[in-house]
Amino acid sequence: MNQHYSTVPALVKLGSFLREYVTYRTAGGNALKSVPVSFSAFDEVLLRATAENAWFTESEILFALHSWAGNLREETLRGWLERYALPAQKPLTVALIMAGNIPLVGFHDFLSVLVCGHKALVKCSAKDQRLLPFLAQKLMEYDPDLKGCMEFTTGQLGSFDAVIATGSNNTSRYFEYYFADKPHIIRKNRNSVAVLNGKETQADLSGLATDVFRYFGMGCRSVSKLYVPGNYDFSDLFKAFYEFRDVINHHKYSNNYDYNKAVYLMSGSKMLDNDFLLLKEDTGFGSPIGTLFYEHYQSEEALKRVLEQNNENIQCLVGHEAIPGAIPFGKAQKPDLSDYADGVDTVEFLLKNSIK
Repeated sequence: MNQHYSTVPALVKLGSFLREYVTYRTAGGNALKSVPVSFSAFDEVLLRATAENAWFTESEILFALHSWAGNLREETLRGWLERYALPAQKPLTVALIMAGNIPLVGFHDFLSVLVCGHKALVKCSAKDQRLLPFLAQKLMEYDPDLKGCMEFTTGQLGSFDAVIATGSNNTSRYFEYYFADKPHIIRKNRNSVAVLNGKETQADLSGLATDVFRYFGMGCRSVSKLYVPGNYDFSDLFKAFYEFRDVINHHKYSNNYDYNKAVYLMSGSKMLDNDFLLLKEDTGFGSPIGTLFYEHYQSEEALKRVLEQNNENIQCLVGHEAIPGAIPFGKAQKPDLSDYADGVDTVEFLLKNSIK
């Protein structure tokens, strides 16, 4: 197996930069006698990112940066890549059409293209066009050889060999048609669910709160639906959720919460309300912002059948080990490098389509 990991050193340096930067921002800039120029430059990038997208608050951006900093370590990167034969046999230009629902949502695709030795042709979402170009510039500073491996565009994509596009169910139909003659990964809407059995510890429920509220519930890995046993008592869950009560002070979140509450009240829908989140019994998976759907289940066996039948709608499943494929509470918003979106191995796709 080829152990050529030429991009790893630069990625490790980027991880160190992110860890130092998050520490600096978390400490309010007081931990340093003088602020490095690179930190000041990134401060400006974050300021612009928050101004251009109200959902990208400082705390959510820093959470995303902290998560990526944890993955960009040498042992973690090598552990991820050791089962692949890198680099690709034939370098490709891979078009990346990125979403903008959460900060750096397309970074894993970008990372996958680089480690395979391909060129990334990136079209950022208008909602998230500041963060990734800055990090890409840092990578080129750490490894000048990467300058020819990435290009950002705001117009037409031009020439490319393969494409990874992320969008809504509506835009995915356009992508499927437009990119039909190219090797592609087209991602649609997916949601994440959690299964409770009523025996959860407070630590479990606190982890679930992170899974629900981080990124205002807008990520595909954000838990938007709960499965609970009959006569489930939500009181302990609401206690755990209280940690995120300040979410209601965000004007866009508050507007969504107020609107959905009014709609449910006018329609006579039953719901639970803790003044910053609505819990509504519903068979759907994609709950609106400010709302969390829940559904009762009668037995674990019946629930397993439901989950299997709806597998294509579910991004990740949170719960106890007894539920096949479940990840621990609190892990949904902290994916590992091998946690591929929609279960599609991006690196395998990129290597397979580059065989001479």
